[in-house]
Amino acid sequence: MKSSIWIFALLLTLAAALYQRQTGPTYPFKTEVNTGIQKFPIEFKRSHAGPTDCPVVLQIPDIKVKGVLSYRKYPTNDEMTKVELKREGEKLTALLPNQPPAGKIEYRVDLEKDGAPIIFGNSKPVVIRFRGDVPALVIIPHILLMFLAMFLSNATGLLAFFKIPTFKYWTVVTCAFLMVGGMIFGPIVQKYAFNEFWAGVPFGFDLTDNKTLIAMLAWLLALAMSQKKSAAIWVIAASLITIAIFSIPHSLYGSQLNQETGKIIQGCILPFLHLF
Repeated sequence: MKSSIWIFALLLTLAAALYQRQTGPTYPFKTEVNTGIQKFPIEFKRSHAGPTDCPVVLQIPDIKVKGVLSYRKYPTNDEMTKVELKREGEKLTALLPNQPPAGKIEYRVDLEKDGAPIIFGNSKPVVIRFRGDVPALVIIPHILLMFLAMFLSNATGLLAFFKIPTFKYWTVVTCAFLMVGGMIFGPIVQKYAFNEFWAGVPFGFDLTDNKTLIAMLAWLLALAMSQKKSAAIWVIAASLITIAIFSIPHSLYGSQLNQETGKIIQGCILPFLHLF
């Protein structure tokens, strides 16, 4: 029974992580270009780290295909800046200008072959968010600890559901991993990426920070109730709350630069605001 619980908890965690990766608004959007003779898979970046301009690279060997990159700051009503894609062997390339941390750009690519447009999406642009570099010694522990915290949350909830007494011990361990991964390494990552340690309540409404806060409070409450007869119920509730909130796509309502004031606020990258 115990081994089955841990295996199921791992599979549940992996499924949740995969769902987040496929639905999150900062992961590359993938599509394909059909030139009439051949199809070429391409992707559009929706996140860029560091002080460099962001390259837009389309792997299209057909030398007859040409294109134009159009972009502007997001969210604004500025005129689109247009740049011709340069042919570099089998690739068409252009650069999006670097933005301050949390600054966003909306962009699209228009392609043609022999003067005829190539239709591979609708008129919706892709939105990309810029951020600062996060050192590997910070981001790797954060990711690993948060994955383990999610895994432990699922396992501890299942242990409580089946009334296996060790759930109380694992409640303490879950709280510890969530505290270190989310409430210590999380703000450090946020500082490197967007120059703010905390953008959640009470200072803002960053969804990622607030998700971590809600999960932490749920588990602290479960820990406080661990000596009560209803301890298992509180642990199960904390586990369900955690998997529910961490199933929300990462960075869906995250830090965004106000283009007028230069201050970082929270903004939404709508899941449907991209090429289909």
